[in-house]
Amino acid sequence: MERDTANLVEAKKQTYASETNDASVRPLWNEAKQLEYQKDDYLYRDIYFGSVFFAGQEVVEEKERPVWSMVYSRGIVTPSLPRAQVASVYAFLRKALRLVDVQAPYRGPRQWQDGSYTYQNDYEGTWERFCGEERIFIAGEKVYELRYSGGLIIP
Repeated sequence: MERDTANLVEAKKQTYASETNDASVRPLWNEAKQLEYQKDDYLYRDIYFGSVFFAGQEVVEEKERPVWSMVYSRGIVTPSLPRAQVASVYAFLRKALRLVDVQAPYRGPRQWQDGSYTYQNDYEGTWERFCGEERIFIAGEKVYELRYSGGLIIP
C-alpha cells in the first residue's frame, strides 16, 4: 500500500461517515451491511453485522490484492437507551468519523465535542499496525464504545 493514506481517508468519508447510503452495495453475506469506495485500482470495503451491537471489518485492496485491514466491534453500552437516542448517537458518530485525517486514519479525532455529546478516541501504533478504542459520552455518561485493531497485510 502506498505510504499516502489520502485514499483511505477519502474512502472512510465517502462510506459509513457520509450522510447518505450511496456507498451501499449488495452484501457478500446475508444480513450484512456492505459499503464500498473505488478509485482506479484502489478498493475500500467495509462489511459489518448488527446495529446496537455490531462487528465488522474494513479491507483495502490495491490491484485486487488485500493490503490493509481493520476489525472492530461493540456499540451501544446502555441497553435502556431509547431508539431515538441510539439514532442520535450514531448520527453524532458519523460527524466525528468525518473528521478522520491522514495522520491517524483509523476512526475519528482523539477528542471532539458537539453540545452534550463527547467523542473520545485513544489509539496506539501507526497505520501499519495499530489498536484503539473510541467512546461516546452524553453529558458525561458513556453510551457507546468500540474497539478496533489492524494494519498492513503482509503475505
